[in-house]
Amino acid sequence: MPIQQTRPIPPAPHRQQQLRDTQIDVKIVLSGLWVTMLFMFAYVDIFGFYRADIIEAALAGEVPGQGITINQAFLAAATGYILIPSLMVVVSLMARAKLNRRLNIGVSIFYAVTIAAFCIGESWIYYLLGSFFEVVLLLMAARTAWRWPTDDVHVR
Repeated sequence: MPIQQTRPIPPAPHRQQQLRDTQIDVKIVLSGLWVTMLFMFAYVDIFGFYRADIIEAALAGEVPGQGITINQAFLAAATGYILIPSLMVVVSLMARAKLNRRLNIGVSIFYAVTIAAFCIGESWIYYLLGSFFEVVLLLMAARTAWRWPTDDVHVR
């Protein structure tokens, strides 16, 4: 019986696995941006209670440096102010594209402007830094909504 020669099996080529990057729906991106902004918003306010001037003013029933009395009307207005971005988390997921896009652009720009305005006269770095990132997140939401993906529709 003849001896059969076998060829050496070449080593398997080194396989390199690449991670697959998945496309994220624009609605999920927008909702995530609103959630993140709200966390920043809450923590900046919570950190404020480590400041003696804020605690003293709150105990006196006033907003420090603003001359605004903390009463039911103020707290209702503050609740309304935070309610809108809170609802944007859900609106971003559930509203139809056309309305969703308009609301995200309008509301995010409005809040970016008001948060920047609240920084006037503020000297604490944590507040300015937190507000800066809030504004950046809101501008990212506006940009994301502005660049909402479109489909070509043939009209006859």
